[in-house]
Amino acid sequence: MKIVISSTAKELGEAAAKSVAKYLNKKIKENGYARIVVSTGASQLSMFECLIKENVDWSKVEMFHLDEYIGLPETHIASFRKYLKERFVSKINLMNAYFVDGSVDGIFELSKKLNERAVDLGIIGIGENAHIAFNDPPADFDTKESYIIVNLDDECKNQQVREGWFSSLNDVPKQAISMSVQKIMQSEKIISVVPYAVKAKAVKMTLESAVTEMVPATILKTHPDWELYLDKESASLFIK
Repeated sequence: MKIVISSTAKELGEAAAKSVAKYLNKKIKENGYARIVVSTGASQLSMFECLIKENVDWSKVEMFHLDEYIGLPETHIASFRKYLKERFVSKINLMNAYFVDGSVDGIFELSKKLNERAVDLGIIGIGENAHIAFNDPPADFDTKESYIIVNLDDECKNQQVREGWFSSLNDVPKQAISMSVQKIMQSEKIISVVPYAVKAKAVKMTLESAVTEMVPATILKTHPDWELYLDKESASLFIK
């Protein structure tokens, strides 16, 4: 585990983007291509802004994304595929981009494509309730399925409202499709971008709790190559 603490969210984004680019370039040099899984949300904005400026041969990179609300149209402001297309995919020249389209029918084909080769890098955020992807507590650490249907808890839904993606709790879909914990953990390297004071409690729980389904992000500590990028605000509760 490597922890990098920056002064601001912008500096955090720059540092994380450089690490992502360095690793992708390494894998492209070794294998001729790289495969990446990406998170979305307000916490990832600075990282994406910096990442698209990095010198990476994106034509040799395949991208998968982690999760999407079931039944939410791509035109909705909260759609994660909309987020990725506007902020990342449209800015670069990816070899392929595979999206969770929010339909249960699409899980099989997406999982089949994902499992064709190993994932080199997972950019995995941590939610305010310490979820990873949409694996809310208590998360399923055991399923071997690549993508699963999950029920969203109220803390997770409230985060989406506070971040401005939905007007009220009732507007947030009750279910989502999420990459499973086991599949996330199969990424050869994981980089977590976790800025802002609202994440301080989740960071503290992740770093100080035992590995438990009730704090899903704690499982990241068992990964052999995990980098955690924080700013002073998100790191504030565990720094003595």
